[in-house]
Amino acid sequence: MSLTIGIVGLPNVGKSTLFNALTKNDVLAANYPFATIEPNVGVVGVPDPRLDTLSEIFGSARKLPATVDFVDIAGIVKGASEGEGLGNKFLANIRESDAICQVIRAFKDENVVHVDGKVSPKDDIETINTELILADLQTIEKVLPRLVKESRIQKDKQAQVKAVEEAKAILDEGRTLFSAGIVQGTERAAVLHDLHLLTTKPFLYVFNVDEDELTDDAFKDEQRALVAPAEAIFLNAKLEADLAELDDEEALELLQSVGQDEPGLATLAHVGFDTLGLQTYLTAGPKESRAWTIKKGATAPEAAGVIHTDFQKGFIKAEVISFEDLVATGSVAEARAAGKARMEGKDYVMRDGDVVEFRFNV
Repeated sequence: MSLTIGIVGLPNVGKSTLFNALTKNDVLAANYPFATIEPNVGVVGVPDPRLDTLSEIFGSARKLPATVDFVDIAGIVKGASEGEGLGNKFLANIRESDAICQVIRAFKDENVVHVDGKVSPKDDIETINTELILADLQTIEKVLPRLVKESRIQKDKQAQVKAVEEAKAILDEGRTLFSAGIVQGTERAAVLHDLHLLTTKPFLYVFNVDEDELTDDAFKDEQRALVAPAEAIFLNAKLEADLAELDDEEALELLQSVGQDEPGLATLAHVGFDTLGLQTYLTAGPKESRAWTIKKGATAPEAAGVIHTDFQKGFIKAEVISFEDLVATGSVAEARAAGKARMEGKDYVMRDGDVVEFRFNV
């Protein structure tokens, strides 16, 4: 299952520096607009200490975490919805992403130019949202007259017309559809699916801050209020880039020196995973301990299908042990003896952290 989060923002906010740290790739990070033209894609592991525990229990040769694909997309400027800057390319790349991660500049550095001449997180957020809103309005204005005409003959189209008109009213108010609760995966958004509207995508926000702002709770609360109900993550991209080059002990020491106990990138990976509506189940053995990515609400056969489509077709049942029960008992055999192993059928809805062994015909 490959789901992507597009990293967007104004030029020179630290997007590529953040992406470098996320993926440890050497993507060009330069002090001028549009240093990123073609999107760079990186596969990022979601930190999961449960895999360390399973690896010890099963003597696994390797550990494979769940992953999120991050796409570093060209910086946006005012007028992007009209094709300014790299607007058309930007919007096309956003449409291909499953969620939007806006990187917002809050750090002060006179040596790094700001495309609008001043550092203002509120203004930057409004600029990006405005361009996405305008792009969605353009889409709606093109299709709505046709839908209204068709609905006069095809009565089943009337619900779609009503939904599109509701979406237009929200956008006309300067609000994203996500902020109004019309987000991908909901019934309200399903009616609009064919329009591929940008602002129905889940949003999360990364504030690239100075190191002293990492521990400024009042400042962080102020920024959270700007983006609610979306999640806000605070990090210093340069610090994260430094952490990516250190071993675990040195990284922890550097984190503690700025009052942190976890890299901001670890938080971003977890929040991004959750924003996409994902969870993991676990498999373990001598060869590997692995976290598999599934949608929240997935059934046992659907989870088996992530490993191989034939497993879903031939699914019979699944032996399920919760991670906590497996750790408490110490082994699969002891979990079975304690009655903690369950045989589940096709209707079983998977839970995050289930340790599973599938039974199937192939």
